[in-house]
Amino acid sequence: MAGGIITSASGGTHFEAKITFAVIISCIMAATGGLMFGYDIGISGGVTSMPRFLQDFFPEVYIKTKDTRRKESNYCKYDNQNLQLFTSSLYLAALVATIVASPVNRTLGRKQTMLAAGFFFVVGTGFSSLARSLFILIIGRVLLGCGVGFANQAVPLFLSEIAPTRIRGALNILFQLNITIGILLANLVNWFTSKMQGGNGWRVSLGFGGIPAILLTIGSIMVEDTPNSLVERGFEEYAKVVLKKIRGVDNVDPEFEEILNASKAAREAKGRRSAPFGGLLVRHNRPPFIIAIFMQVFQQFTGINAIMFYAPVLFSTLGFHSDASLYSAVITGAVNVVSTLVSVYFVDKLGRRVLLLEAGVQMFVSQMVIGAVLMKKVQDYSDDLGKGYAFLVVVMVCMFVSSFAWSWGPLGWLIPSETFPLETRSAGASVTVFVNMLFTFLIAQSFLSMLCRMKFAIFWFFSAWVLLMSLFTIFLIPETKNVPIEEMQERVWKRHWFWKRFMDRIED
Repeated sequence: MAGGIITSASGGTHFEAKITFAVIISCIMAATGGLMFGYDIGISGGVTSMPRFLQDFFPEVYIKTKDTRRKESNYCKYDNQNLQLFTSSLYLAALVATIVASPVNRTLGRKQTMLAAGFFFVVGTGFSSLARSLFILIIGRVLLGCGVGFANQAVPLFLSEIAPTRIRGALNILFQLNITIGILLANLVNWFTSKMQGGNGWRVSLGFGGIPAILLTIGSIMVEDTPNSLVERGFEEYAKVVLKKIRGVDNVDPEFEEILNASKAAREAKGRRSAPFGGLLVRHNRPPFIIAIFMQVFQQFTGINAIMFYAPVLFSTLGFHSDASLYSAVITGAVNVVSTLVSVYFVDKLGRRVLLLEAGVQMFVSQMVIGAVLMKKVQDYSDDLGKGYAFLVVVMVCMFVSSFAWSWGPLGWLIPSETFPLETRSAGASVTVFVNMLFTFLIAQSFLSMLCRMKFAIFWFFSAWVLLMSLFTIFLIPETKNVPIEEMQERVWKRHWFWKRFMDRIED
C-alpha cells in the first residue's frame, strides 16, 4: 500500500465553481488520512530495529541480533512470525475493515466514515504506544488497520466528490502525496527517537501517530458531507445548500442536476441482479477488471512494501549500524516524496505506459545489482560490505524507490480508477482495494522469512516479477492518457489488439 490511491476526473463538463476556502480546508483535513496511513507504513520498520522494543516484545529476535559468535545467519536475524505479525496485522485488519466500511460509507456518508477512521486511529495509537504485552501491541495494530480500511474507502471518494472538476486530479493526489510524506515523517521520527535515553523511544514513535489521527478526527467533525453522499441518502435540499457553499456560486443547478441523475442511475443499477459486483464479470467489463486485479498483485510483487516496511531492518541485515540504517531509510523516504511529484507532472504529458515501462527497466536493473552486491559481500556469517558497496546499495535502493514512486505506485491506482465503466466503478474500486490489502498482508507477513531462506536471491525474485509485469504492460495495458472515462470503451478497449474481442457483444 506504499502506492496509495488516485481518483481520475472524468474529463467531461466543467461546472461553474470557485476554489473556496471550505474546499481547501476540507481536502487538507481529509488528506490527513493519507498521512496517517503513510506513517503506519513507515513506522513499523524503524521500531522493530530498536533494541529495547525487541527486548520487550521479541526477546528471541533480540538475542539473535546480539549474537557475536555468528551462530545465526545475517539474513535470518529478524526471521520471526510474531515480529512479522506486528507489521502485517494492520493490513489483515484493513482487509476485513474494507468490506465493512463499504456499506457504512454508502449508508452513513463520507463524513461519518472518516470520523470512524479517525476514532480507530486514535484508539489504536493509544493501545500501541502504551502496550506492555505483545497481545495489546497487536490489538493496537488491528485497530490502526481498521482505521486504514475506513479511511481508504472514504477519503479518496470524499476528495473526488468535493473538489471542483478542474482541480480534482490535483486534490486527489493530496492523498497519495500525504502517504509518502507520512512514510518520510515516520522515518525521521524513528531516527530521532532511536537516540533517546532509557530505551522508550519506540513508544514515542508509535505515539506520535496520534497527531495526524487527531487532526483527521477533528477535521471529520468540522467538514460537511459531500453533496453526492447527501443526495444518495435522501437529503436533497441540504445537499444543494452544501453544494452552493463549497462552490462559492449560486448557480449550481447544472451540477446538482447531474448529481441527481447519477444517484438515480445508481438506484436503478441496484435493482439489477448483476449490479454492481456481478457486473464486473460481464464480458465487456472483464478487461478493466482483469487489469485492476493484476496491477494490484504486480504492485506488491515489485517488492516496494517489503522495502518500505522493513527498510531499517533490511539495512541492518546488510551490515549497517543502527543509526546508519535509520538514516538510509530517511533518504529513501525523501526520494519517495520527490518522485511522487515527478509522477504528478509527467503522467498526463508522457502517458501511463511510458512511465510504467521506463520504471520497469530501472527497477529490474537496480534489484539485479543489489542482489549481485549482496551475493559477493554479505554472506551468512560475514557482512564486510564496506563503504563503497554500502553507498552503491543505498543508491540502488533509491533508484528502485524513485522508479516505483512515479509509476506502479500512483498508476496502480489511477489506471483502474479511470477504466471501469460507471455501473461497476464503485464495485471495481472495492475489489481493487481488497486485492491490494490481501497481497500487502502476504508480503508483510512473509518477507523476513523469505529473506532468511532466499538470502540475496530475494531481490532477483522480485526483479523476475518486474520483468513479468513489464511484459504485461507492453502487451495488455492500453494507453489512457487524455481519454475521457465515458469514451474508454470506444477509444481504448474496442481498438486494443487483444481486449477488443471482449467488446463484440457489448450491444447485447
